[in-house]
Amino acid sequence: MFYKGYIGQVEFDDEADIFHGDVINTRAVITFQGTTVPEIKAAFRDSVEDYLAFCAELGEEPEKPFSGELNLKLPPQVHRDIIRTAKLENKPLDTWIREHLTKASQLILSQNAIWLSH
Repeated sequence: MFYKGYIGQVEFDDEADIFHGDVINTRAVITFQGTTVPEIKAAFRDSVEDYLAFCAELGEEPEKPFSGELNLKLPPQVHRDIIRTAKLENKPLDTWIREHLTKASQLILSQNAIWLSH
C-alpha cells in the first residue's frame, strides 16, 4: 500500500484473525492493524497521518520515506569495471548493481542475525 510516499506492508495473523502492518520505507516505527481490507487500508493512512501530526506537534521534521533512488560516486576505474562486468553478464547496469548490493546486504544482515523484510 502507498500513501504520501510511505509504503505499508501487511501480514495476516491466522491465529488472531487480524492484519498487522508496518511502514517499510522509513526508519521511524509506524505500525497499524485491522480485521478487514478496508479497515487495514484506513489504519495505514491514519497511522501515517498520526506520525506526521506527532512530528508537527514536536516541531520536528518527519523522516522522509526512502525513495529507492541512490546517488553513488565511484572511482572511474571501478565505474568502468562494473559496466564491463554487467555487459559480460548481459545485464543492464542498474540491474547488476541492484543484484550485487542486495546479495551483499542480505549476507551481512544474516551474519548479524537481522531479518529484513522486502
